[in-house]
Amino acid sequence: MLLYSAIQIDQIREAVDTASGGNTPENPNNYDPKKLWRVIYPFLIAIPVVIGVITAFMSFVAWKLHDEFAWTIYKHISADLRMKRRYLIFQIYIALLKFDFFFFLGFTIQFLVILLTKNDIEFILTIVVIPVTILILLAASWFTRRENKIGASFVIILYFGGLSYFLFKLVRMYHGDKVSFYLIARRSLTIFAIITVILLIITIGVAIQCMLNFDKGLKQHVNRRKPTDPEDKHQMQDFNSGTNQINPPPRMEID
Repeated sequence: MLLYSAIQIDQIREAVDTASGGNTPENPNNYDPKKLWRVIYPFLIAIPVVIGVITAFMSFVAWKLHDEFAWTIYKHISADLRMKRRYLIFQIYIALLKFDFFFFLGFTIQFLVILLTKNDIEFILTIVVIPVTILILLAASWFTRRENKIGASFVIILYFGGLSYFLFKLVRMYHGDKVSFYLIARRSLTIFAIITVILLIITIGVAIQCMLNFDKGLKQHVNRRKPTDPEDKHQMQDFNSGTNQINPPPRMEID
């Protein structure tokens, strides 16, 4: 979002200049482009600044939360450094899947809204790719949690297919007979495509590392379990509704 908010400054400037081209005495647009730019420019600068500050603050909070949950991780994973490293790789992989979803969806939506027409076959194919991508990412998480080597291997092959798709789009935006077709949003699409390619390469590497960690005892830690610690059981009971509370035994009265 920080990169996108910085890119949109030049895009909005180009839009203002383009709109001012029709501002003639015979057909006025009823606005001065220079005056309009002076009004909106401070807001366009403030957007990436605010996003950057909030991102830095959220990074600090996330670091503090990691320290708070370190004890919980220790209780479930134990003090085995190798097991903790495997669990960390698994967590990184799940986080990468979420980032992949965001950037792929961002690229696809821009592609649909800005570039394609409804009569184009590529429009229909791009629409179909969205739910398929969601299913692939969900399957990647499911196969990794169950340590299914065949399924995880198939997902990695699909990653290479997605990588080829984005590389093809990058080349197509700058070479070929459809270069002018992409000029409207080529800058933002390029940023999203490059970031997605980098994330896919990292995701493939981490996915292979997760496969190498299969059958080494991590499966029982990543799957959901009932709390075995008495303290955790007590916390679970505190969140239960009032209908599940245990009534105290009746008292005996002595006349």
